[in-house]
Amino acid sequence: MSFQTGVLIDLAVSVRPDDVSGSSAEYPDRMSAMEGRLQSQEDEITLLKSSLADALRRLHLHDQAFQSLSLADALPEADPLAEDSRAKLLRVQGLEEEDEELGDPAKVKEPSWVSTVEEPIHPSTIRSLQREDPQEQTGSNESLSSAPQTPTSGLSAPPKDLSSSTRSGPLSKIQEGEKKSLEGVIIDLFLILSLAGQSIKMFIRGRPITMYVPSNIQNYDDLKMEPPVEKLELDWVYGYRGRDCRANLYMLSSGEAVYFIACVVVLYHINNRTQRHYRKHTDCVRCLTIHPDKVRVASGQTAGVDKDGKPLQPYVHIWDSSTLTTLQQIGLGTFERGVGSVAFSFADAGAFLCVIDDSNEHMLSVWDCAKGTKHAEVKSTNEAVFAVEFNPSDSSNIITCGKSHVYFWTLSAGSLTKKQGIFGKYKKPKFIQCFVFSLTGDVLTGDSEGNILTWGKSPGDTFQIMRQTRAHDGSVFTLCMLHGGALLSGGGKDRKIIRWSADLAPERECEIPEMFGAVRCIADVDGEEVLVGTTRNAILRGTFSDGFVAILQGHVDEMWGLATHPSQDVFLTCGHDRLVCVWNTEEHKLDWCTTLEFSSGFNPLWLVLDLKTKEVVSDYTDGNEQLSVMRYSPDGSFLAVGSHDNFIYIYTVTESGRRYSRYGKCNGHSSFITHLDWSKDGKYIMSNSGDYEILYCKNRYESKDREWASYTCVLGFHVMGVWLEGSDGTDINALCRSHSERMVAVADDFCKVHLFQYPCPKPKAPNHSYEGHGSHVTNVRFTHCDSHLLSMGGKDTCILQWRVKRGGMGDGSGDRQHHAALTSTSSLEP
Repeated sequence: MSFQTGVLIDLAVSVRPDDVSGSSAEYPDRMSAMEGRLQSQEDEITLLKSSLADALRRLHLHDQAFQSLSLADALPEADPLAEDSRAKLLRVQGLEEEDEELGDPAKVKEPSWVSTVEEPIHPSTIRSLQREDPQEQTGSNESLSSAPQTPTSGLSAPPKDLSSSTRSGPLSKIQEGEKKSLEGVIIDLFLILSLAGQSIKMFIRGRPITMYVPSNIQNYDDLKMEPPVEKLELDWVYGYRGRDCRANLYMLSSGEAVYFIACVVVLYHINNRTQRHYRKHTDCVRCLTIHPDKVRVASGQTAGVDKDGKPLQPYVHIWDSSTLTTLQQIGLGTFERGVGSVAFSFADAGAFLCVIDDSNEHMLSVWDCAKGTKHAEVKSTNEAVFAVEFNPSDSSNIITCGKSHVYFWTLSAGSLTKKQGIFGKYKKPKFIQCFVFSLTGDVLTGDSEGNILTWGKSPGDTFQIMRQTRAHDGSVFTLCMLHGGALLSGGGKDRKIIRWSADLAPERECEIPEMFGAVRCIADVDGEEVLVGTTRNAILRGTFSDGFVAILQGHVDEMWGLATHPSQDVFLTCGHDRLVCVWNTEEHKLDWCTTLEFSSGFNPLWLVLDLKTKEVVSDYTDGNEQLSVMRYSPDGSFLAVGSHDNFIYIYTVTESGRRYSRYGKCNGHSSFITHLDWSKDGKYIMSNSGDYEILYCKNRYESKDREWASYTCVLGFHVMGVWLEGSDGTDINALCRSHSERMVAVADDFCKVHLFQYPCPKPKAPNHSYEGHGSHVTNVRFTHCDSHLLSMGGKDTCILQWRVKRGGMGDGSGDRQHHAALTSTSSLEP
């Protein structure tokens, strides 16, 4: 996805089944295991396909070697054709005439291209890096054309002493896609010469990929890798986790709203529009509560796993919101899977913290906040638990609610006992979603039937329903008690917010726009103004009189598409939720957002949007599988579209980016296209595929000094060092070179963003690593002036904006010389 006069959106990535967040939340272990098995099976299929393609390619090379030698023997010793053909891109006869007609899209034909296929890298362990003599190169040329082509011959290993041989070879044969007679077949000749310089072989599962060292690096072994002088600092967090979390929005005494997304707890000043961030969690934050003093905060996280698949233990942090310092860590090694709900006691000024974990028994525990010690613990229930709270007037009474239950707990002498609420003559709802305490001490619950139930204690020391109040059409998702005894309720299906008097008489109501989803959480600001968190990850601010406006919005499903504007402080995102969002990095806000509609069924569609009018200018379809990557040429005259059908489709761009005409189709990959980049002159493409091939539109050795307009391919000489030893081939999802060509940012599968020096051609290169995402990081991009880096989480639906902090160049002259040497090679691509 790239910026031009219009905006390109790949809709194939947006087609996926209905949301399954509910089931994944209810069965995290089962879903995790199924995802792991599915990924393992996909990797095995990729390996088999790649191995088969490589075997066929080698057989083809073997057959061509004999044909090439026979043709070479028939040629005279001095052939001017051989001299003139050296180091040329092989093109179809008559293609020059097509280039001259490029200005007229009606006359453009689909040309044939020649690419060179690197040895495939399979998703397995990177074993080692070793030097190799460049004369050991073997490869194959695949035709890249608008119609199926027969592969052209590849370069065989040159003889050890070329001075003793005057023969040239092998021959390359190209057949034009639109020519069907023998006149469409031409023969060109490469002269095999001695190749000066060095090459590097990177081995993955014993299979090599050859990368040639640029000409201006005289001694590869003498290169020293250092971390970049630049560093990253978290500047802004876009998004809010309202889709699958409850009670996650509160107001602090500082005038800041506190909420969470991914691994970050955000403190957003609603008037000053500034953010601060608490970042001491190591995995996704799941729950949140504030202390009675409205300064201290408790936040709990999920368990998660490390890069080796080992489980990480969940815990709760109690921290100071004014200084962002951690005061206490609660429950490390005690909780299982994650922390689902937390609550401070009120009657004793917040001396205790109640925690419910995500284990099968949903263990309920009470902790001393000052000492960090466990005071009591008991098995709660095997059913889902949604909320827990202390009675505000008695810390020995605790209430929990969830699936088909509401429990009243009594804490005494370090033990907890429970009594179940009696529904009696009233219908037992499937879910008790939320509850609050009224000023009279009664408990008010909201349920999945749309009712507010008033609970009281009967003479028989049991808890039963005293009153039922019909409130909403659909579930009651949240209740919020205001000062003075008034009550606010938020509905699910009807998306309404209703204000109730102290005796539960409805006073006012309003409806949230459908685009924001249902009401998930309500936070009181000043008795009149409130904040509303929604199920579509938005936070609204307003009153019943003036209505509500969004102060924060985000994506609601997995994101992969990210592009930055070439000259403005703007970036664009898209994902599986079919949303296309344009954001402003300076004002930290969503400029506009639209939902793309398309017909049912799978259709590999890509669209052109006008940024000013927000309208779809045109739409196109390529192949029969989803599209994965799009990139404009540097001058904007061509567009390359990478597909899961293993092809790269080339389009000419006219009418200021509004009209696109098919120019050609590149083949040669044996798996789906994952990344591609254009050369600075706009004549060549470098691409990666799902089975970890690298393809160029020319001989590999001749591509070693080529300059690339962008660098997003995860495999290449200048980025070899970003692959850690022992990495799987799928561990890096994306990378991006800065416009200054001084650094490269990497998005990995372990929720981290890395910053390396560019170029980074040696293994185990030092880097700066940054945490914050709670899911695999799917994409990274620098802004047009390299002032910020944007990183995108997958399933955490979070966008992090990092400020790039400039550093010094180093004190020693040796460091400065080394940096200058590396800088001089930064634009030389494999």
